[in-house]
Amino acid sequence: MEMPEPRAFWLDEQFDREHGSDGRGRYEAEVLRRIDEFADAWGDIAPVAFAATAWRLAGELSPGFVRWHRRIISATCSRSPWDGSMVCAVTLVSRWPAELTWTKQWQRDRGWRDWPQVFGQYTTPSEQDRTRSPHLRAMLQVDAPVPLGDLPPAPDGPDDSVAAAARRAVTVLARELNDLLAPMVGQLEAGVPADS
Repeated sequence: MEMPEPRAFWLDEQFDREHGSDGRGRYEAEVLRRIDEFADAWGDIAPVAFAATAWRLAGELSPGFVRWHRRIISATCSRSPWDGSMVCAVTLVSRWPAELTWTKQWQRDRGWRDWPQVFGQYTTPSEQDRTRSPHLRAMLQVDAPVPLGDLPPAPDGPDDSVAAAARRAVTVLARELNDLLAPMVGQLEAGVPADS
């Protein structure tokens, strides 16, 4: 039986609604509070700058409006300086590369440790842990283009449409990044080589 693919990214709509105020969700209120941060995107023919700002604000809430799998350390979306398209940079926790697991000879009995975990969440080694044993924390860096087709147009200015457009942009980006990275996260979670 095939295991379902884990989600890499999703929106926490329920927490957002339950912890909002004045009939607004937390994210909508945050967008309106920080509306000046969208100023460079008003009326832009491309939706990229607006969507990148919307994504950043969604991740800066605590807890974030955008949530991600425990293997994902960071996820940014930005305008490419090359051509103005949308690109993402995502860092994921990985297992040690096969070259280092094939034999333990390189370890020389030094007690090398992998990523520490607390209640299933990957963490950085504490200062105390770092004085007791060496740690090797493998990461994968994903840099990829993000399709623009479904992103909403950038609003013309700070009006009532901004919060809804920001929410739509974040929804689209979360979906696109999930489609891109969920198979990779699933493979990392499975911990076995993929079928040929």
